[in-house]
Amino acid sequence: MTTENDEPRDEGTNAPLPYKYRYKYLHKYGDESDPERDDKDDDKDENKDGDDGKDGDDGKDGENKDGDKKDGDKKEDKDDPKAKRKKIIVLSIIAAVFLLAGLTWLLLYIFVFTQREKTDDAYVKGDMVTISSRVAGTVVEVAVEETERVHAGQVLVRLDPVDAKVALMNAEGQLAQAVREAQARQQQANQADAAIPQRRAQYEQARDEYNRRHPLLERRAVSAEEVDTGKRQMQQAYAALQAAEREAAAAHAQVDGTSVENFPAVIQARSQFRNAWVNSGRNAIVSPIEGYAARRQVQVGQRIQPGQDLLTVVPLQDLWVDANFKETQLEHIRIGQPVKITTDMYSDFEYHGKVVGLNAGTGSAFSLLPAENATGNWIKVVQRLPVRVAIDAEDLRKHPLRVGLSTYVTVDTHDRDGKVLAETPRSKPLASTNVYEQEMGEADERAQEIIRENTVAVPTPVPAKRG
Repeated sequence: MTTENDEPRDEGTNAPLPYKYRYKYLHKYGDESDPERDDKDDDKDENKDGDDGKDGDDGKDGENKDGDKKDGDKKEDKDDPKAKRKKIIVLSIIAAVFLLAGLTWLLLYIFVFTQREKTDDAYVKGDMVTISSRVAGTVVEVAVEETERVHAGQVLVRLDPVDAKVALMNAEGQLAQAVREAQARQQQANQADAAIPQRRAQYEQARDEYNRRHPLLERRAVSAEEVDTGKRQMQQAYAALQAAEREAAAAHAQVDGTSVENFPAVIQARSQFRNAWVNSGRNAIVSPIEGYAARRQVQVGQRIQPGQDLLTVVPLQDLWVDANFKETQLEHIRIGQPVKITTDMYSDFEYHGKVVGLNAGTGSAFSLLPAENATGNWIKVVQRLPVRVAIDAEDLRKHPLRVGLSTYVTVDTHDRDGKVLAETPRSKPLASTNVYEQEMGEADERAQEIIRENTVAVPTPVPAKRG
């Protein structure tokens, strides 16, 4: 082996090489050595250091022995059946874990993931009752603010009552006048009946005089002029009798079969009075339902017109969820399927509900400009159909929601025997209120009182017999 003192020489001339090539030479030929030179060097080293040479030989022998031991251990490790068995067991466990995980995922996909439909395009919806005035007027009082609780029948807004009171007083006078006119018509009919006997008596008298004078004309006891006069008087009396009978019939045509309360003029005046009474009561605008006030737009002193939006009442106890599922998710959704609902508002609470119906069309179908190829605004995209989900009332009571909140809906589609569309109509009203019935009842009571006050008790004559 080449040592440090050996100088590198050129192979052809055997001349020493420059020092700068020493590193390259050693790097290239450092592993190559002259066996004879190595043996000489080894012998010199052994003569100089005999003891050290022996120790060196022992060291080499020890190194050889240690190398042989390591090689033997490696061979033993390779040939050890326990190690092989251990590796096989570890690999088997790892394979079993992956196989079990894959089988679990497959079962979950088959029995869970394919048996449900999920969407995050779902929002809380509810009725938003717009409160508006039914009469024109000036606002003098606003009794509720946004976010406040509102009870059914509670006064929300009051209007100036002056105009309504004036109209009510006018309608009250017209009703009283109609009652008295009805009684006068009845008396006129009785008066017409009383004129008939008088006209009949006059006719009979004129007839008897003519019958007595007409035979005397042949005996020239009376003049022909007197007979003619008696005949004309008899005819005039008969015409007067017929006129009286017709007048009586006309008078009875107006009052027969009716009473003062049912007289047409009274009914008309009573209707106008009720309208004026109700309009007077409508100056106090009340809430038709229970809920919470929102979107207040009315201010004191504002002049409002009938139908103008004043504020909104939202019944938060009657909410639902409109879940917009893709059309590719609707195949197995049925009415009555259970639904789980979560919200960002209550992230740790899960609402329960059920599917109550599927909308009759997508949102784009009911838009102002529906997507149609003929109009040029048609693009083939996956549409979404609103599915209405009813929320459990107890869950809603414990954790109230608000209209417009976003939700996450999961429909359990295991039971697919339900209907896709409702087959029977609703048997009872969706919503109703009776806060306005009181207005009509009070108006009827007051109208009846006016009729009683203006009804005069008069004797009813016995109608004369008509001949």
